[in-house]
Amino acid sequence: MTQLFYASTLFGAMTLAAAMDAGSFGPRAGRRILLVSNNAAIPEITSPLDRTPGFAVLRDRFDEVRSWNDIVAPLHPSDWKARVIEVPMIGRLVASQLSLDDGPDELIVESIAVPPARALAGLIRECPITVYSDGLMSYGPTRDPLPLEISGRLTRLLHLDLVPGLTPLLLEEYGVPAEALPGEAFTSVIGEVARACADDLEGDALILGQYLSALDILTPDEEAELHATMLRGLVARGHDRVVFKPHPAAGRRHAQQLRQTAEDLGVRLTVAGESTPAEVCFARLRPALVVGCFSTALATARRYYDLPVATVGGELVLERLTPYENSNRVPATIVDATTPVLLPDGSLQDPPVPADRLPSLVGAVGYCMQSAAHPGLRDTAAAYLAEAGSGRHFKRQRLAALDLLAAPPSEPPGALTRLRHRLSRALP
Repeated sequence: MTQLFYASTLFGAMTLAAAMDAGSFGPRAGRRILLVSNNAAIPEITSPLDRTPGFAVLRDRFDEVRSWNDIVAPLHPSDWKARVIEVPMIGRLVASQLSLDDGPDELIVESIAVPPARALAGLIRECPITVYSDGLMSYGPTRDPLPLEISGRLTRLLHLDLVPGLTPLLLEEYGVPAEALPGEAFTSVIGEVARACADDLEGDALILGQYLSALDILTPDEEAELHATMLRGLVARGHDRVVFKPHPAAGRRHAQQLRQTAEDLGVRLTVAGESTPAEVCFARLRPALVVGCFSTALATARRYYDLPVATVGGELVLERLTPYENSNRVPATIVDATTPVLLPDGSLQDPPVPADRLPSLVGAVGYCMQSAAHPGLRDTAAAYLAEAGSGRHFKRQRLAALDLLAAPPSEPPGALTRLRHRLSRALP
């Protein structure tokens, strides 16, 4: 039996390791091949996950580790996919490169809707496919429709239970059952990785960086100011030793900019290694507060390490995300709705959505994102909007297109007359 696993991040590899330890892939009887890809904008100048210090403790769970970048070079793995006429030939070449013979017996991938995972699923045919989650994105709808040759082979979705009581929407339209992974297995793997990472971290609060400007959600200056706002809020709370955890794909610019802000504020700033998972920082530091924008790590900090968390910039991100179907919308919505906001004076503002209303909100947003795939959520969306209103989680143009926009309230008696009178007096 041959199982082919695909991962592009250390977080993904740790999730796979936790699933293996929990028995989700059965006993180890045959070959387990891990295919890794480096999807950074310029992969040549960043380390792939299998060359990071933390991966060393995961390596023995696989019989072989191969590089997808090497196979598709010089093309970028996030951009390339085989043309229909090329699929049979390239499929045979990939199988030969990986020594698959007549296999694999199972393909396990992340982010099935986009390359490289979608390209790989189209080339490795006639085997069942297991999808494992992308953190909070598992609670959102599938980004793009999948062809029958892929959707018909999907058997299950493995996901971390990051938000108790919330059911993943990902792949639901294809009838794919969702299976939650035990949290104990995940934290055990984090503990292994933490012991292998050599970062000398010191601080009592933690800032999580993302790469919002690279995704054209914010400008570079706005993202730098977002991090600076987080730092100033922590300083206002009395923190003078802060750790910044940059996103692995963000490069060094964010850390350099935040160092200058820290110097101006008289704060000691430690920058964690790009390849060090945020969860390792949680396990080692046990920070008094973790602050970010809408990173999945905010959920893992709260769910698995019982750490206080806060968000900054969620409302701006929700406004900027385009198109409405952007797959970051549900993660941003979940964090914005359930996480306290760190204010400039250091105080924490309560989240705007009661916990019992979150499933309805996510269902309503999911319907507005992909109404054709989830028609059964229309009543959920209509009921939520009738009770809570549209707010910042919905766009009026999208609601109008779906015929979910409530009629505007009628004008008070005499309002139009009074308005006309004021205008006539103002005009010469």
